[in-house]
Amino acid sequence: MDALDAPNMDIDYHDSERATELAARAREFMDEVVIPTEREYLGNGPVDESVIADLRAEARERGVYCPQIDEAHGGMGEEFRDVLPLFEQAGRSLLGAVAMRVDAPDEGNMHTIELVGTDEQKEEYLEPLVAGDIRSGFSMTEPREGAGSDPKMIKTTAEKEGDEWVIDGHKWWTTQGDESDVLIVMARTNEEKHPYQGCSLFLVPTDADGVDIVEPTPHLGQTLLPESHAEIRYDNVRIPEENLLGGLDMGFVHAQERLGPARLTHCMRFSGMAERALDIAKTYMQNREGFGSKLSEKQNQRYEIADMETRLHATRSMVRHAAEEITRGNQARVEVGMAKVYAANTAQDAIDLAVQCCGGAGISRKLPLADFYEAVRAFRIVDGADEVHQRVIAREAFDMEYDEAELANLPTFGNPSV
Repeated sequence: MDALDAPNMDIDYHDSERATELAARAREFMDEVVIPTEREYLGNGPVDESVIADLRAEARERGVYCPQIDEAHGGMGEEFRDVLPLFEQAGRSLLGAVAMRVDAPDEGNMHTIELVGTDEQKEEYLEPLVAGDIRSGFSMTEPREGAGSDPKMIKTTAEKEGDEWVIDGHKWWTTQGDESDVLIVMARTNEEKHPYQGCSLFLVPTDADGVDIVEPTPHLGQTLLPESHAEIRYDNVRIPEENLLGGLDMGFVHAQERLGPARLTHCMRFSGMAERALDIAKTYMQNREGFGSKLSEKQNQRYEIADMETRLHATRSMVRHAAEEITRGNQARVEVGMAKVYAANTAQDAIDLAVQCCGGAGISRKLPLADFYEAVRAFRIVDGADEVHQRVIAREAFDMEYDEAELANLPTFGNPSV
């Protein structure tokens, strides 16, 4: 049974000709190379590094490798808006993003270094990242009393001593931290300022003295690719002053420049995952009979699928709208937040429905749905938990002037006479 024979919704999103071309090329690569490779390893992961290297070589040959990074650094130099449909195709398998080098956290870290890094930093870190020769982590979240969903609680510090920065702090949930060659570390550089105006980003090699990868944190995930989040201590870590990434005290500004696009690329990858999950479910339902008819003819399940197709369409539209705003130079925090929350919940619900529709087959490791199910749950937490984005959206919703005449007509809630 395979998703390739499932019917696909054909909706025009008015993507550019180049975006459509890249997406078609990526889908062909996924169908002909990535998904057949995935089938060999379902239930028998993780996939060997040599297999990933072969997939990347084929992605280069087919013109779908690292499209979001400039050609000068080894990418394809495509516009951000044009690569979003490719990201969705990559999400149709857990191997897709890593094969096309659009995988987190490296994708977001590459974007950050390209955006604010010096020429020397791009040569030393960006180009090897694009090539897949090294790995990276984004080290911001801290345990217990430190920064988490409220990043202004950050405790890690970086102090200037001569021509060096000295970093001290404790981080955890650093994605890929125990496998990284370089870490982008957020630290306070000015205690007198509010954290949002007093933090900076630093490039810290993991082999620097004082970097202690305490341990990886086992977590809900999937089996095809090795996944890790590490706890890391920085004890008197000394790095040269040129390892400051971007502007001094501009850490949160740069993090926002990173996170806006990264959240949208995440949305598209998980949209692709949800699409394939539904395609698998539809194929199963069209072939499986029960109680006198095909499952695909049962009204309840048909309508549930219809609802998910509707929500996926809304997700794709929201992401594209937010991307347009970013392309125009806007932060689009509300638009990105809305897209992130909606996409995460839609993908989770779509994959859950696909598992239910496939019954026992859905929870087996013979289909990718079990891995999808484990992988998608984290999306409502990573890159900002639902509640964090809802807080931003609500703050904007209530930050407005109200018509006094309308206010005069509101009942006085709590007054017993009302």
